[in-house]
Amino acid sequence: MRTVLVYLLLLSVAQAQDKKSDIPYAAPAHPRQALDIYAAVGAESQPVIFWIHGGGWQTGDKTDVQLKPKVFTERGFVFVSTNYRLLPDVEMGVLIRDVAKSLGWVHKNIADYGGDPQRIFVMGHSAGAQLAALLCIDDRYLKAEGVPFDALRGCVPVDGDTYDIPAIIHTAELRQTLHGLPLPRVGHRVKFGNDPEKHIDFSAVTHVAEGKGIPPFLILHVAGHPDVTAQARRLANVLEAARVPVKVFGARETTHNKLNADLGLPDDPATKELFEFLDPLVQAKP
Repeated sequence: MRTVLVYLLLLSVAQAQDKKSDIPYAAPAHPRQALDIYAAVGAESQPVIFWIHGGGWQTGDKTDVQLKPKVFTERGFVFVSTNYRLLPDVEMGVLIRDVAKSLGWVHKNIADYGGDPQRIFVMGHSAGAQLAALLCIDDRYLKAEGVPFDALRGCVPVDGDTYDIPAIIHTAELRQTLHGLPLPRVGHRVKFGNDPEKHIDFSAVTHVAEGKGIPPFLILHVAGHPDVTAQARRLANVLEAARVPVKVFGARETTHNKLNADLGLPDDPATKELFEFLDPLVQAKP
């Protein structure tokens, strides 16, 4: 019975949106340099959700969106989900620039798909949370693609643990050392280039500064996990010091994957926080 209900739910999602799949955002484009756009039929000048999937920068796909397209299009958004090349096929800087290029394509072209290029909200889960936060704080990536920060209305990183990469590396390695365990052979130290300068440069907290036009943040995380809780608070403290509006919400009785999958459910506390964050920003004048 449950399988039937899930099938019917997925079927209704598919029927509810006008979906354009596998649109390349580079020329020539690698197969992973593509995005999907979900919009209501007849959509015009609607705010845009730009979604970045997770997967540890090594896996994941733009189709991993659960109920989000249905929920957002029903609330009057255009929903964009992007792919990007992955480790180890490319190094981290290239991967980040792929996502920036995708967002650049959206800014230039989304009006043709019913979206408003001046009302873009950047969101992402896990690895996608780090990418979302970095793009909305380190303006070098979007400047290279012609996207001004004033086109970004808000940023919602979901359960990331790498806003301060040196901190998470040192935390993990100290934990292993204190317990007499070997250091991780494959972890954040290697993923981010195994170069301390790169770890600092790829950390969103490094680039926070007052007066840059950084958009408001809602940082969602699992309340029961110490690493994501500490990273959420760390990013929020830096943003607050730079006078950037920010709210942190720790979701209880959930997990890393469940927090993401439940976004959009009507009785989900994180979803309530999300729309309380989005709704006034959608209406606000630039």
